[in-house]
Amino acid sequence: MALAAVALVGLTGCDGPDPNNLETYYDDPVPTSSAVPPVSDAPVSAAKAAPVTPSAVVPDPGRLAERALLSDTDVAEEGVQPGSGEASGCLADGPSASSRTATWRYPSGSVLSHRVVAYPDGTAARVVAEADCAGKTVTVPAQPGVELQRAWCDGKTCTVLLAKGRLVSGLTVSASTEARAVDAAKRLLPAMTAKLTAQP
Repeated sequence: MALAAVALVGLTGCDGPDPNNLETYYDDPVPTSSAVPPVSDAPVSAAKAAPVTPSAVVPDPGRLAERALLSDTDVAEEGVQPGSGEASGCLADGPSASSRTATWRYPSGSVLSHRVVAYPDGTAARVVAEADCAGKTVTVPAQPGVELQRAWCDGKTCTVLLAKGRLVSGLTVSASTEARAVDAAKRLLPAMTAKLTAQP
């Protein structure tokens, strides 16, 4: 008789909602103390706002051109002296606000000119591709790291243009013969390229 009573009590204790039965477990209302608080319409403070990634700082075009310009030290082995500083060659009519120019003179009277011009991003290679320098096309050693290079000789004056990023670097040599002008350009190309490819 006692065993029957215990069994009956055990059965009646299971009449309520089964905590493992999902259909009955959530029938009871959720107590107000555990309710999700309403979402506020107030603006999120600046301190809690998601951080904004700063855009890349664009270097000053003139400063960028200046860093890619050959220096007196770069051309010292040519035995030249600083010249007038006036632009010459294919890039002479480039935008002056975003360009830098340096010139030197050989003891023989030959002239060396270097001009670097900064253009809007992505257009430097196109400027070199569309350049229409006077004279015939000549071949000079291909330079690593540049996007495009071209060279011309017009009589005793030879010009080499290199493009990389936003910059066009132009070297013009006017010598006593075409061969000497080309040789001087070839000697200076590595230094010219190193300065150009070091820029962002």
